[in-house]
Amino acid sequence: MTPPQPHKAALAALLISALTASAVQAEPRPYAPRFPVAGDPKRPVVAANAAARVQPASDTFQGAVQRYAWSEGGLYQVYAAPGRVTDLVLQPGEQLIGPGPVAAGDTTRWILGDTESGTGDTRRVHVLVKPTAANLATNLVINTDRRTYYVELKADPAVYMASVAWTYPQDALIAVRARVLPLAPPAPAPTPAADPPALDFDYKISGDRPAWRPTQVFDNGAKVVIVFPAQIAQTDLPPLFVLDPAGKPELVAYRVVGRQMVVDRLFTRAELRLGDKRKQRRVTITRIGAAGQ
Repeated sequence: MTPPQPHKAALAALLISALTASAVQAEPRPYAPRFPVAGDPKRPVVAANAAARVQPASDTFQGAVQRYAWSEGGLYQVYAAPGRVTDLVLQPGEQLIGPGPVAAGDTTRWILGDTESGTGDTRRVHVLVKPTAANLATNLVINTDRRTYYVELKADPAVYMASVAWTYPQDALIAVRARVLPLAPPAPAPTPAADPPALDFDYKISGDRPAWRPTQVFDNGAKVVIVFPAQIAQTDLPPLFVLDPAGKPELVAYRVVGRQMVVDRLFTRAELRLGDKRKQRRVTITRIGAAGQ
């Protein structure tokens, strides 16, 4: 047999190398989503979802139950595991409503169900979720006669949350108001009847700048009037807390007429608060003429 010529052997080696490289490059690559760049319309979506996510915290567990403070638009994180059931517990008396009240993005690899416990006022709906494999992710929407829950589900090989429930700060505040306000003495007209020179406008408004931030604060020596912007009727009205010298808040009795909040006492410093602890908006009202200011 005639040995191959050197130039032919080199050509064959080059051809084999090219074919091998072509085969490697032809293999499909897994899809890797790009992080949105400036100007990308998806960027606000990514930012909004990231800001809305509420993660488990060790100080909000009660036994094995994670208790989230419910807030409109919150995106609650729930971790599940194959072979384990995670129980999402709704508020007593709350009911699922409408056709398909529990909807998931992936109903093939996630098993969903619902059941109930208790009777009468203690009756509670339980939404049960279980992944069929690890490393899965989907979202869940639960519609009830009181609110809508947005949940993100993630399947871990071993770690899971046995139960998730919610607390409802706004409902608790309404109950406190119902107990406190009837105890307040009857009051005259909401706006202090005083001559303009007797009104004190020496108040400072500071802190966050939500849509409901007051536009003006004044008093007549006995009562304080807090004036809100015109759009206050379209937002949740924040509760008022008067702060003592140590900064401890206490809820006070007040009346709301139109876009004015009338407080039946003077204060040195107070706060308007709305939202849960993680995303709470605060506006501070300080009486500038008070001692130490």
